[in-house]
Amino acid sequence: MAKIVSINISDRKGVRKKAVASAALKENFGIESDAHASGEWHRQVSLLALESIRKMQAMGLTVGPGDFAENITTEGIDLLALPVGTKLTIGTTIEVEVSQIGKVCHTRCAIYHQAGDCVMPKEGIFVKVLKGGTIKTGDEIKIVGAGLPRSY
Repeated sequence: MAKIVSINISDRKGVRKKAVASAALKENFGIESDAHASGEWHRQVSLLALESIRKMQAMGLTVGPGDFAENITTEGIDLLALPVGTKLTIGTTIEVEVSQIGKVCHTRCAIYHQAGDCVMPKEGIFVKVLKGGTIKTGDEIKIVGAGLPRSY
């Protein structure tokens, strides 16, 4: 079962995020009280797999959920295999759509300097909130609609 292992927010961009037990996702906005929530923008919420974080831990880095500024740390779902347009449900009512895979990191942000590397630009994904609600740690994540095939 794919699930949320951590929900992370911060009041500034480019810094490690702090874990919270639950958070409100607002339709077409993002996570309330998070610096990345921005409304009419395709990168409303970021996701990173715990499996990606474990790769960094295996390299000797002392990092964990939220340290790469991801909003939602997942487990049990191959985020990189999800094409843009894939629809997911979180919990029983929340719906999101994959809007971007990875990102360009133009400058070395605080996360890179603190952790020594950053997996978010390579392995993180972004979603738009289609239907809001409250998420909590442990909520199940399900794929409910396929997106466009990835082109290489």
